[in-house]
Order: sequence, then structure tokens, then C-alpha cells
Amino acid sequence: MNKTITAALLLSLSAPMTSAWAVETLDPVVVIASPEAELESDPLENYNRAIFEFNESFDNNLMKPVAEGYREIMPDPAERGVSNFFSNLREPFNILNNLLQFKLEDAVSDTVRFGINTTIGIFGIFDVASEAGIPKHNEDLGQTLAVWGVDSGPYFVLPLFGPSTMRDTAGIASEMWIGNTVEVGNTQLFNPTGEITPANAENATIATKMVSKRADLLEEKEMADAASFDNYAFIRDAYLQKRESLIFDGNVPLQELPADF
Repeated sequence: MNKTITAALLLSLSAPMTSAWAVETLDPVVVIASPEAELESDPLENYNRAIFEFNESFDNNLMKPVAEGYREIMPDPAERGVSNFFSNLREPFNILNNLLQFKLEDAVSDTVRFGINTTIGIFGIFDVASEAGIPKHNEDLGQTLAVWGVDSGPYFVLPLFGPSTMRDTAGIASEMWIGNTVEVGNTQLFNPTGEITPANAENATIATKMVSKRADLLEEKEMADAASFDNYAFIRDAYLQKRESLIFDGNVPLQELPADF
């Protein structure tokens, strides 16, 4: 099977966990949208709900049991080390997107962070940079497109990939293309797992990354499941709020209330 297709399929295994990612680190503030606002942000609701149910079934029957088994057999330090390792592999994308958003200070900080964790932290297994007070910045091409003025478009649930918007979907596709085509010094800097041979070893590495991330979000997913009678609406609103928070680096501008409010 083509390596790009295989990587995309394995990447999709992490998708249902984005229901938990949508509420992860979300500020404890509940914003209740009007029916008109919900209709405007989610005109594809019927389709989205159907895909959401499919993703939930996939997660409950495959990803969650595998993640629970992984957590059961992995000692906490080893589990944390695996999570740190894969988080460190993401840093080149954080650096790239900070540069594209003209966040030069953050780009320098993330470059230093990547260098420290890759060397002193033994390929990122130990998060030495955080211990030294160097913050982590989570950036992606979806956020970059937002900073460039691209409208989010409607809310859109991707099969297996989970919550998204049209803008974020374009960002995901672009990052996959960059990861599989852009090389720095004959090395796939943005997709280092692509350098692993044979292909079976590469695929096993990607699958381990997906399971590790899903295990990190077991508690968040349980919280999301228990938070509302309408889990779909809760996840949608949490995802959209979190994305806004990331785009504005936590400083989301207040929306003006109608004059007759």
C-alpha cells in the first residue's frame, strides 16, 4: 500500500479521540448559543450527527479498549515518555506555523525547546524544556489560515478524523501534504516517522502514537460523555470554543451584544 495512504489511514485512528481533545484544557465557561447561531455554524448538522455516531461507535469498540489496555500494561513513567516523544515530533510544525503567523518570539522559543528536548531530553522522551520553564505552543495550519483571515466555514465532522471546520480540514490536508513531501536535508523533518524502515515498523510507530494520544485523553472523553444529554452539541460547542481560544492565544475578543439585549 502507498506509504502516504497508509499513514493517512493510521492517522485516522486517532480521530475519535478528538471528541476529548475538544474539551481538553477548555476554560470552565459555558456559552449557550442561540438556535440561530447554532444553525449558522452548523448547517450540515444532519450529516455531522450521522458521522459523529459512526466515530463514537468506532472509538468505543476499538480505540478506547486498546487505549485502556495500553494504560493498564504501561508503567506511568514509560507512558509519559512515549507521550513526550511524540509530542516533541510535533515541534517542527509548531515552529513553522509560528513563523507563518509572524510570532517570531514563539518560533525561537519552540526551536530552543525542540533542540533541548531532542538532545538533553533523549529524543523528547524527557520534557526537559518544560522543567526549565520554556513554554509549549500548540500551533497548526488551521490556526494559521485563521490568522491570515480565512473564514472558518461551517462545522464539519470528518469520518474517523472527528470535529473540524472547512478551514481546519484544509489545514489538516495541507499538513499531511507537507509531512509527506517536504524534505530538509533529505530528511522528512515534518514527518520523521516516514524515515523509519521497513514500512511495517513505520506503521507500528504511527499506531503507537495514536494509541498513546488516545490513552492521554481517557478521562477527558469520559467527562465529555457525562457532561450533557446531547453529547454531539456539547462536543461541537467545546471544539469551536477551543479553536477560537487557540487562534487568539487565549484572548478571544468579546462579541458585542445586540442593542435590544
